Amino acid sequence: MPAHEGPQRSYDAVIVGGGHNGLVAAAYLARAGRSVLVLERLGNTGGAAVSTRPFTGVDARLSRYSYLVSLLPKKIVRDLGLDFRVRTRTVSSYTPVERDGRPTGLLVGGGERRTREAFARLTGGESEYRAWQEFYDMTGRVAKNVFPTLTEPLPTRDELRRRVDDEEAWRVLFEEPIGVAVEARFADDLVRGVVLTDALIGTFADAHDPSLAQNRCFLYHVIGGGTGAWDVPVGGMGALTDALAGAARDAGALLATGHEVLGISSDGRAAEVTYRTADGEGVVGARHVLVNASPQELAVLTGDQPPTPAEGAQLKVNMLLKRLPRLKDAEVDPREAFSGTFHIAEGYRQLATAHAQAAAGRLPEAPPSEIYCHSLTDPTILGPGLVEQGYQTLTLFGLHTPARLFDHDNDGVREELLASTLAQLDAHLAEPLADCLATDADGRPCIEAKTPLDLERDLRLPGGNIFHRELSWPYAQEDTGRWGVETRHANVLLCGAGAVRGGGVSGVPGHNAAMAVLEQLGD
Repeated sequence: MPAHEGPQRSYDAVIVGGGHNGLVAAAYLARAGRSVLVLERLGNTGGAAVSTRPFTGVDARLSRYSYLVSLLPKKIVRDLGLDFRVRTRTVSSYTPVERDGRPTGLLVGGGERRTREAFARLTGGESEYRAWQEFYDMTGRVAKNVFPTLTEPLPTRDELRRRVDDEEAWRVLFEEPIGVAVEARFADDLVRGVVLTDALIGTFADAHDPSLAQNRCFLYHVIGGGTGAWDVPVGGMGALTDALAGAARDAGALLATGHEVLGISSDGRAAEVTYRTADGEGVVGARHVLVNASPQELAVLTGDQPPTPAEGAQLKVNMLLKRLPRLKDAEVDPREAFSGTFHIAEGYRQLATAHAQAAAGRLPEAPPSEIYCHSLTDPTILGPGLVEQGYQTLTLFGLHTPARLFDHDNDGVREELLASTLAQLDAHLAEPLADCLATDADGRPCIEAKTPLDLERDLRLPGGNIFHRELSWPYAQEDTGRWGVETRHANVLLCGAGAVRGGGVSGVPGHNAAMAVLEQLGD
């Protein structure tokens, strides 16, 4: 918001937080003719879905936090007229391993024939590939039926079960630990691990956790777009939030950065929002307040008792390379291996061991992680000079590193974990990754790592949890409300990742909060 422009005294909707969900809500409500003010604490909108140049003097604009798109409905892109595109990765994943003293691996993608041959090369037969096909045919049918419900009023559990229309799939995904199905359907340890990873992204759980937190995580990772595909945002993640901010402004919403909200008071019909800027404090009135922040932050702002934070459990690393490293597995082109998800130390037994070690308060000896190269699919995030020289980005996401492990020495543990994580990668490379790292204008290696505590500090994610809290089942439960965004205050709604059906870059909570407001207003 320009310095000479200030908020008016009252709005139909005040949105607390300018992350992607808040911008989605702002755009929908403004397009419906409502007066909308977005109050954002930072100097820019976008939240965790931003692109930045993290390395001094280097023309590389990276998706610093969130980095792939699956759960964003095309409906939202169409409704808001967004100039935003994604590109499909031709390779789904590559997982290196040493078998019988030789380097090999599993490449999934590049066509059915190549994938079938890759399974046969690794396992020596056809059975694992057939099991893979059958399992993901099942999840694909579930995705096709469940994904459209995310932008509808919450179905009941029975209604969603009828939509799934597959009792075996319902049992596997919704009723028993995902580890049961993985172990029953697959025999190869590496294949089992590749399947399980989707249940553990940002979720600290074992394959057989009775809470089924891993199942909920798995579900959201396989239903995106009705297919489960994870795509690359063209121009980086900031391209999405820039497009959303533009759509909201064009529709008439006012976006006020540098405005930190301090409190919300509501009588259920009208509300007041107190905020602070560099120039002092102010108050603005609202018929509705939509909070694009965590449930903990919502409780603090409304004076309610905050829920217990859900612990984050991931390491995020951004890198820029002068070139992609060569692989020990000479049968695989690094440009294919790194264009999909490159799994490291993610065999089934390795994942179980890493979880047990972290649960006992120790860093995993072989930290599991996965990497992908954005610039292979979308080189527009790099300056022309870097593209000509063959530079590439790498994004690494580490698993099973709960926030509690960093409490006593965040900086020291971060460096120890980063070193051991990269050592696991180096074990499968024909040259050290350090030899491939680019350097910034000051001669420093182009690599940055973020722990859960770093994310809590930078983005106010409680416990560093990327989903704001444990993911929820996508159906109605006690006190979830009609849209899954309602709170005990009738005109205060939660439109962030902590809403029911939140988590990931989806815009779904923003859409649903806007629909709830418009329903209340009779639109």
